[in-house]
Parts: sequence; C-alpha cells; structure tokens
Amino acid sequence: MGHAGMAATAVRYLRSIGARTAAGPVEALPRPELRAVREDERAPVDSAEFRSVLGNFATGVTVVTAPAADGEVSPAGFACQSFSSLSLKPPLVVFMVGRSSSTWPRIARAGVFCVNVLAADQAALCRGFAVSGGDKFAGVRHEAAPFSGAPRLIGATAWIDCAIHAVHTGGDHLIVVGRVEALGTGDGDDRPLLFHKGRFL
Repeated sequence: MGHAGMAATAVRYLRSIGARTAAGPVEALPRPELRAVREDERAPVDSAEFRSVLGNFATGVTVVTAPAADGEVSPAGFACQSFSSLSLKPPLVVFMVGRSSSTWPRIARAGVFCVNVLAADQAALCRGFAVSGGDKFAGVRHEAAPFSGAPRLIGATAWIDCAIHAVHTGGDHLIVVGRVEALGTGDGDDRPLLFHKGRFL
C-alpha cells in the first residue's frame, strides 16, 4: 500500500470509529513519488548519523493526552518532541507519532487530544510518559481540558485542546493534524523544558 493509500486508510479508520473531527476537508497537495529502500540497497543516510545531526536542533517537550475512550479505564498519554503550530486560519497544530505506538490507537479512538507544553521543572514527568505501559497518570495531578476532556497536566506552561483534523503518513511515523478548540497558559513555571543532544536543558 502506497503513502496515499495509507493516508486514506487512516482517515477511513477515524470515520469508522466515529471519532470527532473538525468539519471541512483538507485539500491534499500532489505527492512526490516515494518508495522504501530495499534490503539490498544502502540507505541514503545512516540512522545513527541522522539522529546525531538532528539532535543539534533543540526542541520543546510536550505530553499529548486523550480521555479514556469507551471501554477503557484510564486516559492515554505519551511524551512528544515532534510538535509544532501549523496554521493560523484555521488554527491548526501538528504532532508526529511512531506508527508502532501503542498509545496512538487510543488517541485515535478518542478523536480528540490535549497537548501539554512541559515546564522546565517537569523533566521527571516527561520521563514517566516516555515509557511504554503502566499507569502513566499515577500520582500525576491533572484536570479535564474544557473541549476534549483530555488530561490537562497541572504545572505545564501551556495547553492546547484539539480535535483530530487529519492524519497523514510520513515514513515510520504518522503526522496528526489537530484543530485547536481551546488553549491557554498554565499555572506553573513559564520556562519551557527543552531537549538537546539527548538531554534536557
């Protein structure tokens, strides 16, 4: 299945589960011809070198959360560095998540999410959400975000409450576009947590 087919499959999945998505289609731009590197071919860039060089770009750190979907007992959440604003009109943001993520299907089922921009003193909180499995919310203070009901983490420097607007494929990740329905600044340290060259700043 090509990239366009996978993107269409992701959208059909969201619609089939009744996920709440913002109204209005997104016009897709023409896609270049892409193909996977075969086993007998050399990858154009070494993975270790790619990680090392891109690590020079400092990023903010967020935790993306979603409310518990039907049949689930706890909310979902994961630590995410790949987050950015995307559009002002309409207000859109974007985050990237690995296609093998066990948390992403839970967020997709909810159809909504809240991005919590972590403060400088929340490195330990980030590490808790970076691991797979377990109750990530144990002992974590949070309240319901006003639109989605997703956990809004106490002490975060900002929060952005969204509906899933579109999902696109991007190699081994999914590109999730969210339409912003509510947002605000937090009640804690207004200095952001930064990640650079494999460590927090």
